[in-house]
Amino acid sequence: MTDPAPLAAYACRSDRSRGRRYAEPESPTRSPFQRDRDRVIHSTAFRRLQYKTQVFVYHEGDHYRTRLTHSLEVAQIARSMSRALHLNDDLAEALALAHDLGHTPFGHAGGDALDEAMKPFGGFEHNDQTFRVLTRLERRYADFDGLNLTWETLEGVVKHNGPLTGAVPVTIAAYNSGHDLALDTFPSAEAQVAALADDIAYNNHDIDDGLRAGLFTVADLTDVPLAGPVFRDVAAKYPLLDEQRTIHEAIRRMIDHMVSDLIAETQRRLAAAKPRSADDIRALGAPVASFSDTMRANDKALKAFLFEHMYRHFRVNRMASKARRTVKELFDLLMAEPDCLPTEWRDEAANKPPELRARIVADYIAGMTDRYALDEHRRLFDPDATP
Repeated sequence: MTDPAPLAAYACRSDRSRGRRYAEPESPTRSPFQRDRDRVIHSTAFRRLQYKTQVFVYHEGDHYRTRLTHSLEVAQIARSMSRALHLNDDLAEALALAHDLGHTPFGHAGGDALDEAMKPFGGFEHNDQTFRVLTRLERRYADFDGLNLTWETLEGVVKHNGPLTGAVPVTIAAYNSGHDLALDTFPSAEAQVAALADDIAYNNHDIDDGLRAGLFTVADLTDVPLAGPVFRDVAAKYPLLDEQRTIHEAIRRMIDHMVSDLIAETQRRLAAAKPRSADDIRALGAPVASFSDTMRANDKALKAFLFEHMYRHFRVNRMASKARRTVKELFDLLMAEPDCLPTEWRDEAANKPPELRARIVADYIAGMTDRYALDEHRRLFDPDATP
């Protein structure tokens, strides 16, 4: 099955895909990028995102974003922008849904703790872990490990933040030696759009979650570019609106401003560059999907505000501290006593040298949900807990 029309000349076309590492018959009802999306959705790692949090630990409240809801929101924004730009929205959606599969429990605090524990063994990086999930750790199919996604989807995951020009993480480097992903080039326009959709989603939805949690107030946003003027406009138009609906209306408008700006700036860059193929996009040497200078400044200001008022709030710091201790203690114990691993993980770690055993332990911990990590810590450290 081919892609829906119309697609721009510079869009990725599934009938021109560079293929999969392991050849498979094509589907008569779905394009290759639609199959990639569906494989991500049906993966075990995707289901686990339901109980992996962005900022708050899962039991802090039912309405805060999780990695799953965040991924769905990124996919919606990426698909809408891609369609407006006549890009392949199936590929953009697949990338958006896959981009967080390698995150640990407890958000970035868990990832930082696992990276620290893994420093003697090559470190830990969530984008590399996402790639491990997609190419090794998902074991669902008879003929291969991983999901055997198309070259274009794997390229977009690897280059989520642009070309890899420095030291390449170990999993990506090993895979690239047998299936070259052109790591030194920019990715497709679809991948660039999906990466910026991630920024749009988490900036705006972290404002929503931060306000809901009482970490800051609408008044605190008054002097923040974009956010302050939008909240003032909503208050002026709807002076009797309750605060919660005011927040939702303002965030809806902020997302729209950022999406509209990105589409306009990307169209301007495309008109100037005149790419005639997806490979022309990769060869440009600079991103084609971008905010305007003004919106980039707004985006930077939003991030600075959230860093100061949310990510470094004492309540979040306390949660992060507990998360780091939980991950570190799990890692240290399981490295020292691998017989405490569940049977299938214990068998895989048996008789392995320390560097390989450490990576297996890291894979096990990284795959945990917040809830499972807390329960596993309790089982291993609480004398009264059931083993």
